[in-house]
Amino acid sequence: MSTADEMAEPRDNHDDTDKPWSEVTPEAARKLLVAAVEAFAERGYHATTTRDIAGRAGMSPAALYIHYKTKEELLHRISRVGHDRALQILLAAAEGPGTAAERLDLAVRSFVRWHAERHTTARVVQYELDALSDEHRTEIVELRRRTDAAVRHILNDGVKAGEFDVPDVPGTTLAVLSLCIDVARWFNAQGRRTPDEVGELYADLVLRMVTAQK
Repeated sequence: MSTADEMAEPRDNHDDTDKPWSEVTPEAARKLLVAAVEAFAERGYHATTTRDIAGRAGMSPAALYIHYKTKEELLHRISRVGHDRALQILLAAAEGPGTAAERLDLAVRSFVRWHAERHTTARVVQYELDALSDEHRTEIVELRRRTDAAVRHILNDGVKAGEFDVPDVPGTTLAVLSLCIDVARWFNAQGRRTPDEVGELYADLVLRMVTAQK
């Protein structure tokens, strides 16, 4: 199975950086984040202790507090980076060239691929939201609102252009995002489909859902 270091944000054939969590410095802080992703994904946020995280990173619990004041601060950092990346993926498609159908195809392919390639990280990002403090949760909810708006923008463009038949754009937006996000829950790196293949399948399903005219 892939480790969280392999699955963490961002490293794959589609990203420009070479090291997971490369924006996190110093190196000790980065290793702690990778360890936290592994622990949260495996045991859940509430069942994970700071000792668990520090041990996975090969450090003492005291060393963790040099870089992060609390376990929740680690979760917030993971969630913020993951949601920023998700929003970046969808905005690139929503604001890019092409028809609405082409942009929706790209959005779904890219979003699904990220959730498959980064399924360990994505599970933590998407399913531990309630463990955040009120302040941090409000911040992340705003990023999710912008993510929703990016997909809704594409769907509205498609309806206006006559490409899509979508009577309920907000409801369809939720359905599309839910479909994509759920990939993180079930994807298995040892399974028969690659992230690219899952992205292609889901893009086709979503285009059928909105009855895009090709």
